[in-house]
Amino acid sequence: MTSPRRLVVGITGATGALYAVRLLQALRGVDDVESHLVMSASGVLNVKHELDIGRNDVQALADHVHSVRDVGATLASGAFQTAGMVITPCSMRTLAAVAHGLSDNLITRAADVTLKERRRLVLMVRETPFNLAHLRNMTAVTEMGGIIFPPLPAFYHRPQSIEQMVDHTVARVLELFDIHVPGPQWEGT
Repeated sequence: MTSPRRLVVGITGATGALYAVRLLQALRGVDDVESHLVMSASGVLNVKHELDIGRNDVQALADHVHSVRDVGATLASGAFQTAGMVITPCSMRTLAAVAHGLSDNLITRAADVTLKERRRLVLMVRETPFNLAHLRNMTAVTEMGGIIFPPLPAFYHRPQSIEQMVDHTVARVLELFDIHVPGPQWEGT
């Protein structure tokens, strides 16, 4: 029996909590992937504000839950093998902390470990418009090997709902980790 692939999911206090919830729901349907969730305090507040659900509802979607304050958790070590990490939504504060190596909580420490171990790190940054600090921080993370993936909707598959737009983006993000979930694919013209 092979071990499941582990994917770390960080939720921070930017708008777009639906992306995190739909990503965790999508992972529930993938047998060989184990999700490890870390939520910031602002992430918890945003989930409640945007989706009217609580911390426990989100945590129930994950296979494992880690406290954002537990910088001694398994996720803080490169010896803990993962397929990588996605932070969704990713606040500009978290982006800046990752860009500058500030491992001040478990989300930013796990991101730092992901980068140092040369694993895939995807930041679904949420802010608009970007200022120069945001752009420089995105450049820094990209230069370190991270992927900046603003959750911009695609319309070529003619989505009929917000959920379809979100699910398409989630499927594209998971493809970056070689995790395949149902979703519309571009078939060409």
